[in-house]
Amino acid sequence: MFISFRGADTRFGFTCNLYKALSDKGIRTFIDDNELQKGDKITPSLLKNIEDSRIAIIVFSKDYASSSFCLDELVHIIHYFEEKGRLVLPVFYDVEPSHVRHQNDSYAIAFAKHEMRFQNNSENMKRLLKWKIALSHAANLSGYHFNLRYPLNHPVGLESRLLQVKLLLDLDCQNGVCMIGTCGSGGLGKTTLTHAVYNLIADQFEGSCFLPNVRENSIKYGLEYLQEKLLFKTIGLKIQLGHVTEGIPIIKQRLHQKKVLLILDDVDKLEHLQGLAGKPCWFGPGSRVIITTRDKHLLSCHGIERIYEVDCLNEKEAIELFTWMAFQSKKIDSSYDYILNSAVKYASGLPLALEVVGSNLFGKSIAEWESTLDKYERIPHEDIQRILKVSYDALDEEQQKVFLDIACCFKGCRLEEVEEILRGHYGHCIKSHIGVLVDKSLIKISSTDWSYRDIVTLHDLIEHTGKEIV
Repeated sequence: MFISFRGADTRFGFTCNLYKALSDKGIRTFIDDNELQKGDKITPSLLKNIEDSRIAIIVFSKDYASSSFCLDELVHIIHYFEEKGRLVLPVFYDVEPSHVRHQNDSYAIAFAKHEMRFQNNSENMKRLLKWKIALSHAANLSGYHFNLRYPLNHPVGLESRLLQVKLLLDLDCQNGVCMIGTCGSGGLGKTTLTHAVYNLIADQFEGSCFLPNVRENSIKYGLEYLQEKLLFKTIGLKIQLGHVTEGIPIIKQRLHQKKVLLILDDVDKLEHLQGLAGKPCWFGPGSRVIITTRDKHLLSCHGIERIYEVDCLNEKEAIELFTWMAFQSKKIDSSYDYILNSAVKYASGLPLALEVVGSNLFGKSIAEWESTLDKYERIPHEDIQRILKVSYDALDEEQQKVFLDIACCFKGCRLEEVEEILRGHYGHCIKSHIGVLVDKSLIKISSTDWSYRDIVTLHDLIEHTGKEIV
């Protein structure tokens, strides 16, 4: 099977999930995973992949027609498959079939740009006509229609972050085993990011396992339960373990020659890592282990040096995500502009807050927006507070007190000043306490003032959570 698609539109969502689902069913699936669209000509290897396929799936998205590469690919698929009597399945991904058939809406804009480029070249104008014929032909075929009116999992800002993680994974190196960590405070989208990585690369491994909510599930069911899950998902081994110490030698024995992808999501104790991914030698050459945590120090303790620190969305990304959640559309009523900016400012780039607040404001009037946001300023939303409070609960009693002092009194102050004031109450261990708060992503130390001195800061919503606790 061959999948034709516009990478920028669907690569990290619909298409990679479709590709993985087909591969998991044992269907040999070809996909352009090397961003070949950057060139202007279809390579012989890609032509061979098309011609070796029995079925072609064409994912028509809003920007599909903006890629001359995709359109050339489409022409070859339609011509070759019709000649050989093979099946072509169009998927209309948030576009109307009529827009594809008649080149309306975003397709009209794309073709206007192509015509501007081609107007002095008769050969290219013939090429453009072939594109239009192929689009009309494909749109008349029986296919599938996906409407994204409710895009609750809109992957805003995901692509750039995913590429950073892929660089750390160094997938081209097949000799050793690579363990990497992603860290940051709650609500930043660490799990969403690693899910996207998993969906994108899992087919490259002999066995793969995504263990979600390690912290929570280890408390509920025990660490040996997660070891059982790991063995079943990677090699299909059904086993019942009495204790964690039983599972460690079995994992090492069964997986040390197998190329596996393992993701441990939301790890908060060193024993989790020691019981599930103790050392690189537990896994075969080419294996990759990804760990998500709120505690950067935990990764260092396990000898993990490759770490991606997930940060908040920038202003443009935050507005885009919030707009999707609050209006379930890219188009918004201009009368909401001012209040929308206030809502985005409240969330301060935290994806969790943008999603929760945006969805709660969907379909409400401006007056209701103002009332709701005023309430959130005074009392943080319980879903947001519950996620952010997890890191606070993991602190010991004195560390909690230091955090609350900083949240209530010292945001934006110089580090040396904060240490000097708090040393009188907590003694010389104040440096250690502040280090723990940094490692757990509750506060940040940054050089932001004109004197280049270290400043203590924290996310607005973490600050609100601290004040609410007090």
